[in-house]
Amino acid sequence: MIRFTFVKPDGAEVAVEAEAGTSVMQAALDNGVDGITAECNGSAACATCHAFFDPEIVDQLADMSEHEDDMLDFAAVERRPESRLSCQVPVCDVLAERKVTLPDAQ
Repeated sequence: MIRFTFVKPDGAEVAVEAEAGTSVMQAALDNGVDGITAECNGSAACATCHAFFDPEIVDQLADMSEHEDDMLDFAAVERRPESRLSCQVPVCDVLAERKVTLPDAQ
């Protein structure tokens, strides 16, 4: 299990543990973390699981597909360099003890 923390829009932090390979989106849903809507259930078709990853590790996460890159342009909150769709990021050792920040809106 890999432990990492979600930072909700109000600043509240929720520590979770998830199996490697599970999507970050699924880890949030499984642990009752508010702030990820996941309207498309993880198929990268809605951008309602937008999240900001620790800038120090974003380059070490699974590569972003062209489709994910395009979908981030439709996110409710303006994308940043550390933006990803959490449904497309598998939980991995790089996330251990790091923070994933959720935007004000999905």
